[in-house]
Amino acid sequence: MDCPASCEHLKTARQHEQLLPIQAADVPNQDIRLADDFVRKHDELIAWLTSSLANAMEKERAVDFDAREALDAMIKTYRTLDSGLIYETKPANPFAASIQNSLQESLLNLRKSLAENTGMQTLRDSDILGSLVFLQRLEIQHNNGRRRGRAFFDFLRGFFPAEPAAQSVIA
Repeated sequence: MDCPASCEHLKTARQHEQLLPIQAADVPNQDIRLADDFVRKHDELIAWLTSSLANAMEKERAVDFDAREALDAMIKTYRTLDSGLIYETKPANPFAASIQNSLQESLLNLRKSLAENTGMQTLRDSDILGSLVFLQRLEIQHNNGRRRGRAFFDFLRGFFPAEPAAQSVIA
């Protein structure tokens, strides 16, 4: 059954849903440490990416595992950028690829907007990588494990309903 996010039964079920426990070994990219101050310093960038991710998922009617695959591909791409190589990882899943394209376009627009407003590039690839890893960990934490589940999407819409302005993103 594919209930809309406004379905009262779905909302009630989400309140009582017990998410699967997460084992430390199941968390990818453990070598990327995200300190508390990272999230505080980049909360506008994280909010921007979160809103862009939710919009892309909504547009494609994608499920949580599509978002996971898109985030994984983007993290691999930014890891190679961080090492000095330029190689873009593309997911085979068309929904995940569409989400990835939307996120990349959103980041490109954000970079352009920041460059126009500040006169310089203020968004570092390492900050984007850390923000993507943060989102990946949120997805793992809020994924209910169902193949067609959208618990993570509902979480995103509940906590990040509005799109932040590009001027507020400080990196």
